[in-house]
Amino acid sequence: MIQLTHEPLDHAALLQSVSSHQAGAALLFLGTVREFTAGQQTLQLNYTAYESMALGQLEQLQQDALQQFPVTAVGIQHRLGELALGDVSVAIAVSSPHRADAYECSRWLIDTLKQRIPIWKQEHYADGRVEWQHPGEPTGQVAEADSEPQSGASTDGQ
Repeated sequence: MIQLTHEPLDHAALLQSVSSHQAGAALLFLGTVREFTAGQQTLQLNYTAYESMALGQLEQLQQDALQQFPVTAVGIQHRLGELALGDVSVAIAVSSPHRADAYECSRWLIDTLKQRIPIWKQEHYADGRVEWQHPGEPTGQVAEADSEPQSGASTDGQ
């Protein structure tokens, strides 16, 4: 299952989608909206994406993971739109015969997703600032405050 949605993520369905009798491990990673980023208090996030490109690249990411790791199945969901503190923004499910492979694949998936997929995060801070986080920028480094993300932006990072 690969999904971009404006609705709350159904991570139980995602986990079910990777279930297999060949797997001895099923792992679910949830990325949630945290209150503090680089010492700044966050009130909410807004995610936007170049959706057709992001879906294609998520599907490629899934295929890369299946080829690179000895796993049974991989599923990825990412939420778009406004998210409040505690909301789940990304869910990754991996099943594999052995747990170590599921953990390694899951970590690679979230790290690579943040580097390659054209999904942008707009942070709304308690002090009134609004800043964009672009693919490839480390957490805590932000783009110009009021500029919109570029739909043709490089996808070499997130």
